[in-house]
Amino acid sequence: MAHLLNTSFIPSSSTLRRASPSLQVRGHQRSRVPARIDAKIREIFMPALSSTMTEGKIVSWVRSEGDKLSKGESVVVVESDKADMDVETFYDGYLAAIMVEEGGVAPVGSAIALLAESEAEIAEAKSKAASNSSSSSSSSSSAATAVAEPEKVVDNLVPTAAVKVAPVVSMPVASMHPASEGGKRIVASPYAKKLAKELKVELGRVVGSGPMGRIVAKDVEAAAATADVATVGPVSAEVGKSAAAAIDLGSVVPFTTMQAAVSRNMVESLSVPTFRVGYTITTDALDSLYKKIKSKGVTMTALLAKATALALVKHPVVNSSCRDGKSFTYNSSINIAVAVAIDGGLITPVLPDADKVDIYSLSRKWKELVDKARAKQLQPHEYNSGTFTLSNLGMFGVDRFDAILPPGTGAIMAVGASQPTVVASKDRRIGMKNQMQVNVTADHRVIYGADLASFLQTLAKIIEDPKDLTF
Repeated sequence: MAHLLNTSFIPSSSTLRRASPSLQVRGHQRSRVPARIDAKIREIFMPALSSTMTEGKIVSWVRSEGDKLSKGESVVVVESDKADMDVETFYDGYLAAIMVEEGGVAPVGSAIALLAESEAEIAEAKSKAASNSSSSSSSSSSAATAVAEPEKVVDNLVPTAAVKVAPVVSMPVASMHPASEGGKRIVASPYAKKLAKELKVELGRVVGSGPMGRIVAKDVEAAAATADVATVGPVSAEVGKSAAAAIDLGSVVPFTTMQAAVSRNMVESLSVPTFRVGYTITTDALDSLYKKIKSKGVTMTALLAKATALALVKHPVVNSSCRDGKSFTYNSSINIAVAVAIDGGLITPVLPDADKVDIYSLSRKWKELVDKARAKQLQPHEYNSGTFTLSNLGMFGVDRFDAILPPGTGAIMAVGASQPTVVASKDRRIGMKNQMQVNVTADHRVIYGADLASFLQTLAKIIEDPKDLTF
């Protein structure tokens, strides 16, 4: 569900004379708006779309300045630390002034636009936005003057040859949207993305005709009508090669919003005392089951998540979490988060109540979550509510690795590839079995070695005799 824009009101000049001084203070509660204010200009704030979000980037404005808005209507697409989300307005009115342009970044709670109650206030709102912009520019210019000399010194240290190695490449304004991060991401309106999915059009091949190159619905429709849409494969490969060739080696690239969030979480995890326990599990029976039910839409990820959840039912301490260092919580639900690599970062979609959901529904849910994750359309509760995390690199042939514990959780399990292995049976015979290595990283303040050993024994029994996975 789309999030709603937080707004506060700024009384227009015609009402300031009649309003009390307290009305000039920004507020978030609608109940504080006196009934005697007949006209008002509201500030639209950058919303907090997740508990970890500190700032947001404007991906695109769905509406333009001067447009009439209705309560609940999408106004802007904001990139949070994990997803792109449509944001709606709380109030009816007119989008009077946009204060943060597409591609711009603003702290949570700061004004990004002004909403006028009627057309009469639009001019006044533009004036307020201009005055705010000029005051910000003055502050920026003062700061720039203060550091002008140090910047000159740095410039003098750069060899002339180095400057020639990285020439400035001029790009047409229409082909490089500010929010595209140098062409690394696609900027399109929400409806264009939806339409592209329905018409099976690859947005990476569409040239946008919207503001500053943003892809709009008519661009998708035009692309769908062309005869060369079917040649997606070769073109994608060529685009990938050209993108790799375009990387400026030696350049410094700032983190994207998602990369910055991952960085903060990884640094925070270093404060937790962790330990690791590994285990070898035979997967012959699981592999056989997967071959039988794969045609019904079941995924190996769903099978592993289901097996893990059933094991956690018997070992609730491994599903617990410690947040304050003074106590821990036995989580009431078993929500399995699974790490997914996406363009420009990492995200952990969550399979809620994985112990209670049947394997077929779990597989459908997983496919839905992956599609939303890659489209950056996950809602916060779909990626921040995990109680236990899986990280699987087996599909890349990785046999074993260690995973970093996500903040706020008790354990994460790294899953390696299932590989044919020569093993000795109890009757001293030599044979071949498919085996995989799993390594669990856990919070040692809450979970101890014996807890993990017992959990892994239970998990191995479930995987080696997986009859309960399909119930």
